[in-house]
Amino acid sequence: MNSIKIKRGLEIKIGGKAEEKMGQTILSKEVAIVPDFYVGLAPKLAVKEGDMVQIGTPVLFDKNHPELKVVSPVCGTVKTVNRGERRKLMSIVIERNDSAEQMADMPRFDNAKTAENVVEAMCATGFAAMMRQRPYDVVANPAVMPKAIFVSAFCSAPLDADFSFALRDEAANIQAGLNVLAKVAKTYYSVAPTTASVLRNMNGVEVNEFVGPHPAGNVGVHINHLNPVNKGESVWTIALPVVAMIGRYATTGKMDWFENIAIAGPKVKEPMYVRTIVGTQVGSLVNGNINADENIRIINGNVLTGTRSGNEDYLSPFVNCINVIAEGDHEDELFGWMMPRFNKFSASRLYCSQFFSFFCPKKTYRFDARMLGSKRAFIMSGEYDKVFPMDIYPEQLCKAMIAKNIDKMEALGAYEVAPEDFALCEFVCTSKIETQKLVREALDYMRKELE
Repeated sequence: MNSIKIKRGLEIKIGGKAEEKMGQTILSKEVAIVPDFYVGLAPKLAVKEGDMVQIGTPVLFDKNHPELKVVSPVCGTVKTVNRGERRKLMSIVIERNDSAEQMADMPRFDNAKTAENVVEAMCATGFAAMMRQRPYDVVANPAVMPKAIFVSAFCSAPLDADFSFALRDEAANIQAGLNVLAKVAKTYYSVAPTTASVLRNMNGVEVNEFVGPHPAGNVGVHINHLNPVNKGESVWTIALPVVAMIGRYATTGKMDWFENIAIAGPKVKEPMYVRTIVGTQVGSLVNGNINADENIRIINGNVLTGTRSGNEDYLSPFVNCINVIAEGDHEDELFGWMMPRFNKFSASRLYCSQFFSFFCPKKTYRFDARMLGSKRAFIMSGEYDKVFPMDIYPEQLCKAMIAKNIDKMEALGAYEVAPEDFALCEFVCTSKIETQKLVREALDYMRKELE
């Protein structure tokens, strides 16, 4: 096994990490498919209100690639099709009916002999819609075969799920899922030193160990170190829980969209894992488990890359956790930045808390959602480079993205990156630049102009 050490990065010590404790199975009466979660998909409805759907029934498909489908994770009735401005499709709400649980007819992976056959089966079963591609970090294009597929067996982001616990019983299914992916292209499987032994030793794939601080678990880092993306090339990425779902379907022939996700954060009473299904209402997952002594923010995903959600929103199929932190809108600090701050995290060793961290390395901090400053001029300070462990100049690339200079973006490595790769850059940015939003808009602009 090849071991790669990552030196640049940052460990953010946030309190409220999920304990290795499994709570109850939580299912909301309604689940929903939200097209905005599937970045790059041009959604077109395959159902209408009142239709009965089974597990695996196509609900959406891509206008540009009709074979690429998003399927229902449950049996039930299409209750509502919600639209926004200019009739934009916002969500398809399905009312569950577990008493009539059936699965739609779908192709099996064991009948697929070639890579093209496997991709066709993955499109029909909805798994292809759960895969992302580089360049552009969008839903994978089934018409362009990838040169490689990347799977990360660990999450290094703060408060994210620990797959060694959440998927501790899924080793056989993960191996079966990797066998399916290996038929499509060379598959890279990345582990950490802390990854459970049952999840480390996988066959038929190239296993590499990544050691170091966050973002050591990001697939973008793995791609950059193992098989970089050049112009005209494509690689696919897929989350480990989805690999387990593929494996369950490959071995049993039954579609199972359940997963174990972490409920974590400083404002969670009992940080733990729960079993649920994609599209479940967020409110049902955190109901009764939040300290409501102040205004809180529910995050669909981890604290660095997740999106702000309300109780009526739905669990994204691309996240492994729900985080809850304080808004911080009632915080008052005497003298502000002039205080020594013994209990405040700093990435630049500016506060006294960094001195005490040498004596208490496991100390965690209470974070909230404040930016602690307004936007300023984007100054080339080198602070992005300290937390960006890829062979790319992040500040220069961001400047090119602001200018919409496609030639420079190509030359500086835009084909390899995704917004999540810049999450730490955004966290340490003294200019308060919304770096992930900037990268997302630039990648969308490149895709529009070049494809």
